Amino acid sequence: MRKVYFYCILFFLSSIASAQELNARVTVVSDRVGNTVSKNVFITLQKSLTTFLNTKKWTNDVFGPNEKIECNFLLNLEPGADANIYNASLTVQAARPVFNSGYLSPIINFKDADITFKYLEFQQLIFNENSVSGSDALVSNLTAVFAYYANLIIGLDYLSFAPNAGTLYFTKAQNIINNAPDGRGISGWKSFDGIRNRYWLIENLLNSRYATMQDVYYKYYRLVMDKMYDKPDEARTELIDILNLLNSFNNDNPNTMINQFFFQGKSNELIQILSKGTPQQKARALEILPKLDLANADQYKAGLQ
Repeated sequence: MRKVYFYCILFFLSSIASAQELNARVTVVSDRVGNTVSKNVFITLQKSLTTFLNTKKWTNDVFGPNEKIECNFLLNLEPGADANIYNASLTVQAARPVFNSGYLSPIINFKDADITFKYLEFQQLIFNENSVSGSDALVSNLTAVFAYYANLIIGLDYLSFAPNAGTLYFTKAQNIINNAPDGRGISGWKSFDGIRNRYWLIENLLNSRYATMQDVYYKYYRLVMDKMYDKPDEARTELIDILNLLNSFNNDNPNTMINQFFFQGKSNELIQILSKGTPQQKARALEILPKLDLANADQYKAGLQ
């Protein structure tokens, strides 16, 4: 059903050609840069980033063509302080298939607004996890950010299929953080850069105090989403249990990044599942969801009344 890693068919790997993990689509938006730089530069950047994500081997496991993780990267550029330097936001989205359906359930939907990098057309995109900062911090920051999110996506995807299965890739992302490029205008890698950044996301995922959230990710996809086709009533019961767990977690650990991160991109999915639940299930969901996902509180109230 899923990656051979989880079914222990390791003897089979030697006979299969290596296959990459991501099916990434990259879009570079350069409207705000103006006409001072040729648009060809950004077309080349888009192609180079797509190649970087899709051809690099991020794991030692083999993925079949239908097992690749579907993901999107939207890089929205603005001119930086100097020539060839850009400020950007990056929206990262990824999804995984739900068992017995053609539906893709979101595993990440996040906007990173703190990216600064240097790029010249045809610049080679190089990432070495043993030398993350490279020789030019602003050049290396671009690939460091994309490598960070590649590992995060893979870690969350693995976690959605097996308990704690994403830890290796969260640790790889943490290594990028610990060795990240450092320089003028570069941010998002350190605890003091803000309360919602790359540092805190991985810190929350690896913090043993927040281990409940790794359980939540696994249970949500395997015990809820993957059961929706065959056992929808059982899946909804599991979902209410997960919401109770999240509510307790939030009461004990208010305002954590990982709690808010979990809900991004899931409001429509949650409403669709719970709108067909029992009156008691909908009532309980209405008690919890507007508190945990404040940004979509009105949406839950309208969809679950």
